[in-house]
Amino acid sequence: MDEDLEIRSARPGEEGSILGLIRELAAYEKLLHEVVATEEDLATALFGESPSAEALVGLVGEGIVAFALFFTSFSTFEGKSGLYLEDLYVKPGHRGRGIGTMFLRRLAGLAMDRGCARFEWAALDWNEPAIRVYRGIGARPMDGWTTFRLDGEALRDFAGS
Repeated sequence: MDEDLEIRSARPGEEGSILGLIRELAAYEKLLHEVVATEEDLATALFGESPSAEALVGLVGEGIVAFALFFTSFSTFEGKSGLYLEDLYVKPGHRGRGIGTMFLRRLAGLAMDRGCARFEWAALDWNEPAIRVYRGIGARPMDGWTTFRLDGEALRDFAGS
C-alpha cells in the first residue's frame, strides 16, 4: 500500500485535474474521442446547487494522481440506495501500489456508512488487470445482464426532441 497517499473528497477548483485524469482514462480505454465534458460541466455536477455525482481524489504530495467518481443509485428489490462507481483511475506511474484497492475500500466504507445495499461498477471485458483486482476483493460479475444505453442522436430521437 502507498503510505504517502491521501484520499479525500474532491474540492472546488480541482475540476481541471479531474478532467485531465478523465481524459487519460478515456485514452487508456481507447475512447478519448467520446470525452466532451468540460471543467464547467464537472463543477456543476460535483459542486453545483444540486450535485449529481461525487468524487474522491488521491494525492501524493501536492499532485492528484488518482480519482474515483461515483453517484447514488437505488435498488427497488432491496428498497435501499446503492453506490455506483462510474470511473476509477490511477496514473500509470502510481499503479501496482494498491491505490485502486484503497479507493475501492474507501468507497465500500462510504456505502456501508450511508446504509447502501450494494456497491456496483462496470469494467470493460478486456481490462484483465482490473478484473483480477475486482475478483480478488470478492466482487462478482453480474453475468446474464446486458447494459443498454441511449445517447446522442438516438436519445434525442427516442425522446421526440
